[in-house]
Amino acid sequence: MKIIRTKGRGARQAAEIISALERRGSAALDAVLPAVKRIVADVRKGGDRALLRYAKRFDGISGADAIRFSREEMASAWKSTDPDIQSALSTAADQIRKFASRQMPHSWTESAGPGLATGQLVRSIRSVGCYVPSGRHPLPSTLLMTAIPAQVAGVERIVVVSPKPAKETLAAAHLLGIQEFYRLGGAQAIAALAYGTETISHVDKIVGPGNLYVTAAKRLVAFDCAIDMLAGPTEIVVTSVRGKAGEIASELVAQAEHDPEALAIFITTREKLAQYVLVECKVRSQTNPIAREALRRNGIIVLAASVDEARSITNRLAPEHLTIDAPEDLDWVQNAGSVFVGRWSAQPMGDYISGPNHTLPTGGMARVRGGLSVNDFVKLITVQEYEAEGMRDLGPSAVLLAEAEGLTGHAEAIRVRLKASSRGRRLNA
Repeated sequence: MKIIRTKGRGARQAAEIISALERRGSAALDAVLPAVKRIVADVRKGGDRALLRYAKRFDGISGADAIRFSREEMASAWKSTDPDIQSALSTAADQIRKFASRQMPHSWTESAGPGLATGQLVRSIRSVGCYVPSGRHPLPSTLLMTAIPAQVAGVERIVVVSPKPAKETLAAAHLLGIQEFYRLGGAQAIAALAYGTETISHVDKIVGPGNLYVTAAKRLVAFDCAIDMLAGPTEIVVTSVRGKAGEIASELVAQAEHDPEALAIFITTREKLAQYVLVECKVRSQTNPIAREALRRNGIIVLAASVDEARSITNRLAPEHLTIDAPEDLDWVQNAGSVFVGRWSAQPMGDYISGPNHTLPTGGMARVRGGLSVNDFVKLITVQEYEAEGMRDLGPSAVLLAEAEGLTGHAEAIRVRLKASSRGRRLNA
């Protein structure tokens, strides 16, 4: 981990580093794209035969019967899970469900003028596939975070895929009543969800984080099957001038332990605090090799020249996770996936139990979207209903616009109704 300063002799280097961080994104995907293209094409063309070949090669799974978990297996996993873990999973599920329910948009209709009613219908997507990673760490929390908003939205068919799910992940699936759970991972799982095979019917949308191969596959199928986002290695930014060094360092180490490629950044204007955090990060990551490697590669402390500059840099980075000092700091936050306010709001609480989703935009995509939510599982259908009065009121303006665009058919479709509405008014006079 290193300290960079935005003023003085190191200012130019700091500007270059921050500019490069702004441009971070999916470049790493290009390296794995050729292999991913082959896998996706094979599964799309060969169906089960290709899918099972990759399942055996990468995950040691043989036979179509072996890839689908039965409801009995999920129930057994739940029964054999420690009661305290059962309780924790249930508490997390309740928190996530409450938050998703609060986010749910509603259908509405209102008058938009004389003789015109407009509104929207909220309808759920028919089917979704939830990808749950199971590499370095089992992630039952990701199953909860992806499947529960889909359930709240009213999605009829929810398919879960995970290559080597832990018992707790199967237990979480039982808790939610998941019907389809496949022992599949990697690009081959994404291809099966996107295009379908003899065993797995395709879905309308794929959500959930994954490794480079999974993310590259999602990018590849995105024109044929909707996806949520391209989620890369996790990111944390802590922007603070009054935080405690030990607590700040613990946050940085916590997110850094996800992946050696994780990005961990502390932004402050206080030289002493920067130095203390640097020391604390070294001490706290000594026994955590993944976090230690991530901090070595991608750990940065930015010593800004002013509070305004610190805030500007934070928004330029558009981090996945952001910790700030106090509620009033929310006023300057423009770009972040999820915000944690104050010393007691440890970011791992958001990973598990707060309620807001932990599937969040990375690579600067927080500039244009937020985290996964119930809104990712619904579509808004707009509605408009005219009566004769509304056509007479707004129709002439619409005719002028149609003629200005040279769309005579558009103009005529409106004129026909204008004439009919005028005749009706004369007859009723």
